[in-house]
Amino acid sequence: MSQRTFVIIKPDAVRRGLVGEVLSRYEAKGLTIVAMEHRTIDASQADEHYAEHVEQPWYPPLRDFVTSGPLVAAILEGDEAIEVVRLINGATDGRKAAPGTIRGDLSLSNRENLVHGSDSPESAEREIKLWFPSL
Repeated sequence: MSQRTFVIIKPDAVRRGLVGEVLSRYEAKGLTIVAMEHRTIDASQADEHYAEHVEQPWYPPLRDFVTSGPLVAAILEGDEAIEVVRLINGATDGRKAAPGTIRGDLSLSNRENLVHGSDSPESAEREIKLWFPSL
């Protein structure tokens, strides 16, 4: 089943020059880039994206991180895209992510973990509308 998902290549990946590496992993798996934008976000945009986490004690440092520099926002499309992206990304904590995943190969952090991918069809729809309202 073809579906769309939303991805953020986070500021740590952009700073480290890993955007091409990350995108090539998605493309090598057969996913198509539908839309992509290199941009920054402010605190209110971060709060809107991470609305379900805003009250968590660990959220303020996440907000500071995601607003710390440029990121790449993208919509990817393909067969079971949401699940496929999450598998390619690996476990949230890069120290525990499996080798062969983006985080397993390239991250040693739980917060600065290179990428975000929608976790459900509902999240993908909400995030795509938030980041790419014209699509």
